[in-house]
Amino acid sequence: MQDEIALMPLSPLEDHETQISFPNKWDFVLVCDDHSLHSEKDYKKKEFLEELHKKGFIIKMIKDKKLFYGIHAPSGIFRKYQWLMRNPDNGSEVSYSQQLDEQQEMPLTTTRIRIVSCILQNTEISSTKEKLHDLIRNKVFETAFPLHERENLGRVLKIKWARWRDLFCEQPIEEIRMYFGEKTALYFAWLGWYTFILSLAALPGIILFIYGFVTFSSSQVSKEICAANTTIMCPLCDQKCPFWPLSDTCMYAKVTHLLDNEGTVVFAIYMAVWATVFLELWKRQRAKVVRGWNLYWWDEEEEEVAMEIISNPDHDSRKYQHSYLRTTLVLILGLLMICVLIGIAQALVLYRVVVTVVFTQSNSEFFQEKASTMAVLTGAVLHYLTIIIMSKVNRHVALFLCNLEKPRSFSEREKSFTVKFFTFQFFTHFSSLIYVAFFLGRINGRPGDYVRVGGKWRLEECHPSGCLVDLFIQMAVIMLLKQTLSSVVEYMSPWINYKYQMLCGKLPNTSRVHMEERAQDPCKEEWLWNYHLNEVNVFSLFDEFLEMMIQYSFTTIFVAAFPLAPLLAFINNVLEIRLDAIKMVRLQRRMVPKKANDIGIWLLILEAVGILAVIGNGLVIALTSDFIPMQVYKYRYGPCVQKNYTGTDCLVGYINHSLSVFHVQDFENAKNLTEFEDLMGNKATHCRYRDYRNSEDYSYTIEFWHILAARLAFLILFERTGRLYRHIVKKLKS
Repeated sequence: MQDEIALMPLSPLEDHETQISFPNKWDFVLVCDDHSLHSEKDYKKKEFLEELHKKGFIIKMIKDKKLFYGIHAPSGIFRKYQWLMRNPDNGSEVSYSQQLDEQQEMPLTTTRIRIVSCILQNTEISSTKEKLHDLIRNKVFETAFPLHERENLGRVLKIKWARWRDLFCEQPIEEIRMYFGEKTALYFAWLGWYTFILSLAALPGIILFIYGFVTFSSSQVSKEICAANTTIMCPLCDQKCPFWPLSDTCMYAKVTHLLDNEGTVVFAIYMAVWATVFLELWKRQRAKVVRGWNLYWWDEEEEEVAMEIISNPDHDSRKYQHSYLRTTLVLILGLLMICVLIGIAQALVLYRVVVTVVFTQSNSEFFQEKASTMAVLTGAVLHYLTIIIMSKVNRHVALFLCNLEKPRSFSEREKSFTVKFFTFQFFTHFSSLIYVAFFLGRINGRPGDYVRVGGKWRLEECHPSGCLVDLFIQMAVIMLLKQTLSSVVEYMSPWINYKYQMLCGKLPNTSRVHMEERAQDPCKEEWLWNYHLNEVNVFSLFDEFLEMMIQYSFTTIFVAAFPLAPLLAFINNVLEIRLDAIKMVRLQRRMVPKKANDIGIWLLILEAVGILAVIGNGLVIALTSDFIPMQVYKYRYGPCVQKNYTGTDCLVGYINHSLSVFHVQDFENAKNLTEFEDLMGNKATHCRYRDYRNSEDYSYTIEFWHILAARLAFLILFERTGRLYRHIVKKLKS
């Protein structure tokens, strides 16, 4: 087949095309400096352009402050593509010779750009074997880009899509496909569908939050904490930290009730079902979107091979042999990187421990009272900063591991890179949250026998009303900062650069002199306008997908601790769709279109996150929330057990029941503790702490084991229920 293509002569149409004047449309533009004559860069530039000329490309040069080379590919290249791919754009399955004899429709503009981009990237100069990306890196060329259509389809997208007034209008997916390619169209189709389904998750979250707010002051647990001015709690640190009355945390307890109430479990179960239903509904929506795209038989790897043959007819398929040594090395290095990310999370834990001590020993009464909250808040901000830094590191590490792995094809390389990068990003974002959710306050020991970092600092403790607020603060800070600051930077940076180009006069104007110049050469204005737009990052679409995957993880995995997460995600996505549209159509150069018939490996990541959501929310309810201890108290130890509880709340006495007693003389540093006198003037002989232990030998009580058994039983039941719902939904679909 390769020989047939190599020997196939150009059609008369192609011969005529190379002899007539320059075409009206150009597929690509290369930009470079005006290099010194006979310099090495000048030789390389001319050699590269000569290679393109040998392949039948028409090249036009325009000189301004830079040199611009317009590239127009011969129609024979696209006929070869249609023959190799059995013409996926037109759906015909005819031979190559038949396509030469019959007048066939030219492929979509997106297909032209994609093919030309592939040829440009794979064309190498014979002297140094350098390809275009090598020449750009060595400053032979500055950049290469396809051109926007300022009329026709480009104008339609500006009017129907890339405007703030269309915020809640339906997206023109078909027009997006015709302009930016199937992969971009599928991203926006998925994002639009995901945003619509988010509204079904945001509404119950709002209702749950309103219910918690309405019952803000009526919670029995909050009432008991606010009235517990005689309940003396153990010091929060070893030095200069006083005993303190439980009633000091009255407001904290009320805020906890906003998140941890009777509706939290129902909402967590609902969200587990929502995640499964969303995926199954998206599969149907995706089939509806791509139904008319004639991509049922399209295969990514087959097209990749066809592109390589078109770029180089003498192309020999590279032999591939799996290497267990490389795989093992990649696995070890990947695990090592994950350990580093977990280590960073532990460093954040150490930061909170130290800062808690510093704030507690502060001269400011405000910092003393809010030491734990301030530590969690500043720790969350620091966590966000580590996310920004490590995101760049994770990308380089994932690329390095992909290069080390040497995948067989570009599609396999892309999948491998996606899995590695997402895994690193997941641990970067969630390692600290996992510690706060499942380990905070459970591995810190007890008074008199605390677990210490470096033998000096005590680990953090949970508030007597639970650890859920700490997790809420951590998630709220990260999600708000990530969605607001990231979106502002993502949009404002190209917008400011675009406005700067206009103010500096670099973008074409409409003066009389300019109009005369345009009449002489209409291409110059078009090329200059495209050149001065913002450059498109090769990872731009990948980064958009990754951002949404992380957001989806925040929205589902720990949503029981942050019921407003779906609402924040919904608001962000409504704005994100228009931000991306305006950026892509008005502020950036045109991206190279890519073909796809689904969202690829991202669907598997969504399914994995859905499974983690069931497990994560089950663990939050079972371990982080006080739901299980409250239910055990209600039906095993509370006043309602006697069945003569007319008008009595079943949680009366819960706080006293959940706090253990510790004798002051048993402290390791009893002499250094600040004495505390109760309302009667008596010195404190004992203090309370959050746990279920005996006051004699401080061993676990029977209540501890009852609650532990109930937690495990609930976790198993919750996970099995989630699995059953997923099975039912899939059965209904089939």
